[in-house]
Amino acid sequence: MLRHSSLLLTLEGLLFLWAASCQECTKYKVSTCRDCVESGPGCAWCQKLNFTGLGEPDSVRCDTREQLLLKGCAADDIMDPQSLAEIQEDKKGGRQQLSPQKVTLYLRPGQAAAFNVTFRRAKGYPIDLYYLMDLSYSMLDDLINVKKLGGDLLRALNEITESGRIGFGSFVDKTVLPFVNTHPEKLKNPCPNKEKECQAPFAFRHVLKLTNNSNKFQTEVGKQLISGNLDAPEGGLDAMMQVAACPEQIGWRNVTRLLVFATDDGFHFAGDGKLGAILTPNDGRCHLEDNMYKRSNEFDYPSVGQLAHKLAESNIQPIFAVTKRMVTTYEKLTEVIPKSAVGELSDDSSNVVQLIKNAYNKLSSRVFLDHSLAPSTLKVTYDSFCSNGVSQVDQPRGDCDGVQINVPITFQVKVTATECIQEQSFIIRALGFTDTVTVHVIPQCECQCRDVGQDHGLCSGKGSLECGICRCEAGYIGKNCECLTHGRSSQELEGSCRRDNSSLICSGLGDCLCGQCVCHRSDVPNKNIFGRYCECDNVNCERYDGQVCGGKVRGSCNCGKCQCEQNYEGSACQCVKSTQGCLSTEGIECNGRGRCRCNVCECDGGYQPPLCGDCLGCPSPCGRYITCAQCLKFKQGPSGRNCSVECGNVGLLSKPPEKGRRCKERDLEGCWITYTLRQRAGWDSYEIHVDDSRECVGGPQIAPIVGGTVSGVVLIGILLLAIWKALTHLSDLREFKRFEKEKLRSQWNNDNPLFKSATTTVMNPRFAES
Repeated sequence: MLRHSSLLLTLEGLLFLWAASCQECTKYKVSTCRDCVESGPGCAWCQKLNFTGLGEPDSVRCDTREQLLLKGCAADDIMDPQSLAEIQEDKKGGRQQLSPQKVTLYLRPGQAAAFNVTFRRAKGYPIDLYYLMDLSYSMLDDLINVKKLGGDLLRALNEITESGRIGFGSFVDKTVLPFVNTHPEKLKNPCPNKEKECQAPFAFRHVLKLTNNSNKFQTEVGKQLISGNLDAPEGGLDAMMQVAACPEQIGWRNVTRLLVFATDDGFHFAGDGKLGAILTPNDGRCHLEDNMYKRSNEFDYPSVGQLAHKLAESNIQPIFAVTKRMVTTYEKLTEVIPKSAVGELSDDSSNVVQLIKNAYNKLSSRVFLDHSLAPSTLKVTYDSFCSNGVSQVDQPRGDCDGVQINVPITFQVKVTATECIQEQSFIIRALGFTDTVTVHVIPQCECQCRDVGQDHGLCSGKGSLECGICRCEAGYIGKNCECLTHGRSSQELEGSCRRDNSSLICSGLGDCLCGQCVCHRSDVPNKNIFGRYCECDNVNCERYDGQVCGGKVRGSCNCGKCQCEQNYEGSACQCVKSTQGCLSTEGIECNGRGRCRCNVCECDGGYQPPLCGDCLGCPSPCGRYITCAQCLKFKQGPSGRNCSVECGNVGLLSKPPEKGRRCKERDLEGCWITYTLRQRAGWDSYEIHVDDSRECVGGPQIAPIVGGTVSGVVLIGILLLAIWKALTHLSDLREFKRFEKEKLRSQWNNDNPLFKSATTTVMNPRFAES
């Protein structure tokens, strides 16, 4: 099995080296050896003197090793730093389970360094076991059995290890509603049976520090009383966080640490504290006072991820001893918490010793190799070669199961830096074990070039040499420091090498030597860079059929424009020069109103293809040629009979053309003339056919119009008066008839009700009595 693992490691190493040798070099504006190293793992730098020619950029020195050798750079002149690993400390034997202990990595960006880590499981490795128990009322019978476990539990540990210690702690829940009944009597005795002796509820109590005294364990646990709460989930995660965060109070040693978590119910987690108005997130710190977690009502429960991180940080392996109905729940929890196990607890916890032994064997036979404190600029992967023949590659952590005592397993660790990093360290550890590997990382970004910097003669005596490039003294510039600035600043010299203030020096494609651009020799085959500011080249033009300007047969590229050969034309010389498709029926190219490009007319002045015959947006010519129609046909108009003066570009047709523009315009005498215009080739040249007759309309008869108008107004007035009179007469007749009818119906008497007599008669009432 070991030979099989060694063979796999050897094959992987060979593949790793082959992949590194096949890498390409993608460089961009490289001017130093360091820039080249940072460009990619496949790049190397040539420090050979005068390796670059006139106009060639320094980036030519940066290429793959194979290309540099082909260009004439000797192998001794090629700077190609490699990532490598050096073992600094490798102690074996005794209780040392992980080797080596210290490794130094020299990392080049993008190139991995690999080293092997061997794990050998030791026999009888010391164990600290802390028993954390749920003391809610449903665990009453379990507590009775656990009180008797001290000797059995310690004897079970001694069967596994030469040095075992046990401790004890308990938990219930936060002492606020709705988790616990806050009635004063219930806070004193939360048990449903008041006759039963119970202790007040609490979040977590550390009962016994880790010890190898089984009698002390049995005595302290024997003092514990059951408690109670309201809701089913318990505050177990709160208690686990304090066990992990308080190593001094618990008494953890730097050995295998086991945390047995015994319960028969679920657990509260982050966010549940809001039910009790607890909003402050759990801070993951130790808050034990007099062995009690007294600040539980101030902090929320921890999240599962937060607890998993804390347990891994403290190197604690939890064993969940739970009843049958909760096994599935806690198996889901172990998927989040690495190096954890679940065991089925009997209803009275009578099988807890055997459960712990089985869980420990399961945990110790599986090894996870993981790292911590590694920055984001480092990528760490693991290849696992396990003793059972199972192999995994490029995993975020190492993982081997079925690990046996004294049987070594090997992990290959590969570390890659994404950039030039600062010198730093990180830790690799086997989860659940105390052994670690310290990895010290040193950047491999500088080139150890030959020290010829003091040979001033190589740089015209005005500079020093660094990896084949001259670094000039103040007042001198140039590839060999040959240019004297004459007191001008570098900005002034560079200004004459810029097209404008916003452009790059020599367009970024050349060197400014003594105020003039010397264009680089391009790395691209057959590409030439030229121009006063190196702004031009012979490749950045339109392409046809996949070639610049259609290829050398059709044309060549000159500063962004194609210069076509004699028989070709077009923006990319894509067309054979021909006018066959541009000729009108008269044989005139584009009717004299455009140019023939690629056998297609390019029309001017709004005229439309294919032959520039029609202009849909142009103004009508009819109004401009009415005088010519009158002159040519009827010998009238401003020009009289001499029409050639104004109408030299118009020809008279004897019969109407098949195609043309039909016009009808009024001449100077007020007559309508109908004629047809047909445009000839060229501009403002027409042929005209004029109809034989004109439509001359006579003047209006004013007297009859006025007389008729006045007569009509008078007749209308008389008619309106007659109608008014007739309507008035009819209305009077209607009123008279109604009067006659009312007169006949009325009955007159002689008394006028409105008449009052002028005589007043007065009677003396006493007169009659006398």
